[in-house]
Amino acid sequence: MQHHSLIKFEALLKKTLDEIDHILEERYGERYDLHPARRSHGSTSNRSHDGLFDIRGEFTLGLGSKKGRGYIVDIDLKTLEKVPSNIIEEIEEAAIAELRKRLPKVFPGRRLDVKRDGNMIKIIGDLSLGSIG
Repeated sequence: MQHHSLIKFEALLKKTLDEIDHILEERYGERYDLHPARRSHGSTSNRSHDGLFDIRGEFTLGLGSKKGRGYIVDIDLKTLEKVPSNIIEEIEEAAIAELRKRLPKVFPGRRLDVKRDGNMIKIIGDLSLGSIG
């Protein structure tokens, strides 16, 4: 069983990541061939199942991390081609910029930030669920 505030938070985060997926698809989607088992962008009901990108936010307690707990943002490119590291970094920086722009609008009143934590992208800050009662 999950707290209703957690369900709402994660649904809003998923919607935001799906919007960023769409932006990245427009910028980079035609540059690389899709994995043969992958459907074309927008052809399924879930952005994680189609197109070049699979973008997910997964909670971590952050044990051993300098940034602590937060949501790791994983950007997985679904292609068999070798994507140069400078392009991967460009894609990640575009996602970070979009997250920083969108999070204050999606979660008003929360202090959330997007930071690099080693080689990962992490959303940190006010992840509280509110009061119960």
